[in-house]
Amino acid sequence: MPAPQDELHDEIFPSVPAPEPGSPWLAPADLEQHLYELSEADDAYAYLRAIAVEGLYRPVALHEKDPDAESSPLFTVDLPDGGKAAQVYTAGLLPRPHPAVVYEFVTLGALAEGCPDDVRILAVNAATPCERYFLTTDEERQVWTDLHERHHRAGGLGDRIETRRTGAPAPGPLLHGLACGAHLCFANGDPWNTLDWHGAGHHNEINRLAESWGVTSREEWLATQERLMTREVSPWYWDFVLGARVAVLAEVGPRLDPERWRECVEVTLRNRVVETGGPDTPHRPGDDPDLDDFVTAMRDLVGKVLRYEARFRADGLLPPDGFVRTVAAWDIGRASKMARWGRGARYATEAEMRTAVERVSRAAQSSYTSWEEFSAGYVLGRCLHFDEESFGAWYTDVLHAHRALTTDPDSPWLTVPFRTD
Repeated sequence: MPAPQDELHDEIFPSVPAPEPGSPWLAPADLEQHLYELSEADDAYAYLRAIAVEGLYRPVALHEKDPDAESSPLFTVDLPDGGKAAQVYTAGLLPRPHPAVVYEFVTLGALAEGCPDDVRILAVNAATPCERYFLTTDEERQVWTDLHERHHRAGGLGDRIETRRTGAPAPGPLLHGLACGAHLCFANGDPWNTLDWHGAGHHNEINRLAESWGVTSREEWLATQERLMTREVSPWYWDFVLGARVAVLAEVGPRLDPERWRECVEVTLRNRVVETGGPDTPHRPGDDPDLDDFVTAMRDLVGKVLRYEARFRADGLLPPDGFVRTVAAWDIGRASKMARWGRGARYATEAEMRTAVERVSRAAQSSYTSWEEFSAGYVLGRCLHFDEESFGAWYTDVLHAHRALTTDPDSPWLTVPFRTD
């Protein structure tokens, strides 16, 4: 079920005026800047090669779209000779989402294979400074197929910082909340600073939520977004164990005996059982095997956290005396992207997405004091969720993201202050 009462507006297709003669064009992203330069140089083959690598997006009227099918008719306009022209666009030029139109991802190879016979022209980025038009003859489409097979790699555009040069929110809670999703944006090669979210295309955004999150409706998106914001997706006991260390440090100072930490975890757990169950509730070791097993697991979690933090310090993710106070960032960072994924799937209205992103900003600033601290909390949460102390790709991939996001001059963490007040 799509989002109700979404805002109507006139930005259905991209429309970007050309720069004044002799003036440079500020393209929305690096790809469009490259395509503009290739258009100016009249290098059609290099232009095709660039879009073969990145892929394209095609508009689809929502009322014509089969919700269970990936393919829908190409949007076309009539030509004076009776033929048709199909419109496609690169990601940086996609307009603000409209309630009647969605954009689907399509490769140049798929266009070569599935272009209808009556489509005589492929219009790429029409009505923009980097527009280009291609005939759809059999010979031309064979070139598209060859370029696709040589250059396109599914999933090959991840592990990079993608920043929009135009159309981003002004500095403030919205931009900060978007930056909280930078780990996932880096991994997927998504632009981190846009609210005009189309993601991987409407159909792919729906599939992403269904396959990775079990979200198949607006109601399920709303529930999942709220659970992430209230930090109910991750197990409560991760932060319980971390909070026990903070409590002990407040009493004993900076030097902490791990056994003292474990004892605090156990005593607090057993006391809470008595508080919630009454004075006669079994709570001593041996009284309740299930409770004993849980206490043992929580004592073991202390050791797991200590081993992860030791690796984090060795890899520069934490300072030499640093530790993680909370893994709230694991849910908060994913909430930043969940807001946008919900928008891409059209489960969320624009207003709901904006509100969610601003909530993310407030939650991050209430839990952390810097991007580096936020990142360490996110990484530990991801490792506790997936890695099982293997220090495999679940750790090394996000470590790579952390290093890029804390050093690359284009990173949101070097351009957006952590405090917005």
